Amino acid sequence: MRPNIVSEAGLQTRMNQWWEGIPILASAVVAVCGVIYLVCLLVGYDSFTEVCFWPSAVISRFQVYRIFTSILFHGSLLHVMFNMLALVPLGSELERIMGSVRLLYIIVLLAVSNALAHLLIALLIAHNPFHPYPYFMDECAIGFSGILFSMIVMETSLSGAQTRSVFGLFNVPAKWYALILLVVFQLVMTNVSLLGHLCGILSGFAYTYGLFNVLIPGTPFFSAIESSTWLSTCVRRPKFIMCTGGNGAGYLPSHSNQTVTSRRVLSGNIWENLSSWMPQRESSAQPATDDSRFPGRGRTLTSQSTTGNHDSTLQARLLSGSNSPESISPTETIGGERSLAGRQSAVDTTSAATRPLVQQGSIPSDEEIQKLVAMGFEKTQVEVALAAADGDLNVAVEILSQQG
Repeated sequence: MRPNIVSEAGLQTRMNQWWEGIPILASAVVAVCGVIYLVCLLVGYDSFTEVCFWPSAVISRFQVYRIFTSILFHGSLLHVMFNMLALVPLGSELERIMGSVRLLYIIVLLAVSNALAHLLIALLIAHNPFHPYPYFMDECAIGFSGILFSMIVMETSLSGAQTRSVFGLFNVPAKWYALILLVVFQLVMTNVSLLGHLCGILSGFAYTYGLFNVLIPGTPFFSAIESSTWLSTCVRRPKFIMCTGGNGAGYLPSHSNQTVTSRRVLSGNIWENLSSWMPQRESSAQPATDDSRFPGRGRTLTSQSTTGNHDSTLQARLLSGSNSPESISPTETIGGERSLAGRQSAVDTTSAATRPLVQQGSIPSDEEIQKLVAMGFEKTQVEVALAAADGDLNVAVEILSQQG
């Protein structure tokens, strides 16, 4: 059997393929942070007192620019590498769900909310009447990790996983994952900003439970930005993700979720009220390893059963618009998997009709949604799968099959 062609490619080719697979905003943040660190390294700038988030300077001198400069500068090579390697999977997945422009807006919103929470907590700790800790006002924090902790909370809530692995060492409940990471980093690393990471977690919870809904514009706002002339060059790039208005994994914040949360706070015992603020999946018994909405998880050829293959064949026949059982030849299944020729024919038939619409950033039609609903999937899951697949029906079917 011939080895995978990807393994035969050189390191440069594989690096190019990896880089091209990262959406435009995530790759832009990686490039900007990397260039800024290299420039600082070349000119010998390592004090960072003018650009870090310094609560005393923000309040006394009103240097609000520190809110944004502090997330772009990093203190060491390991610092910037660790943050950017963590950003690539987190930022890429959220960007595919939300769209590039919307995620940029969310990052700015998270940066501002993190800074405000940092200021408030630092003031309370530094000036509390019992045991003041004034040095919290003089803490100088830099790095993108505060935004990353917000993304961790958001991605954990969207994934529906019940448990998460901490560096492959042990599993923890998903709703406590970000907080346990915070404790681990404080124990094993030095010069780690406790307030910076903690405020990132708090902002992630606030976003997940819809507390920022009034600050987030609707889809027409982002669509108007995408259609503007000054952004046309970026929109035409394959790495740009349009804001389709889909409900990203079905659990993006909504005003209805916010109302339910407020009702829980006003009723029930104290423990239930506190637990209601932790991210939870409403109804999902699916393990984390079976969720194919998040890319980068390999699947072997023998991992699916014959029943799953029969369902995939039926789905491909429905998508291709054929009602006859003979439209898919029995010779197209080999060892519980569809042959390459049969699979390619179904992919080509669907892709030819759907990809021009995706490139133009159009929203999947009701007819496409109803076609998947007729196959037995729930409408909400169909919308989620189409949003995660960028409108590609074939990819959406694979996502729904893995979920089912």
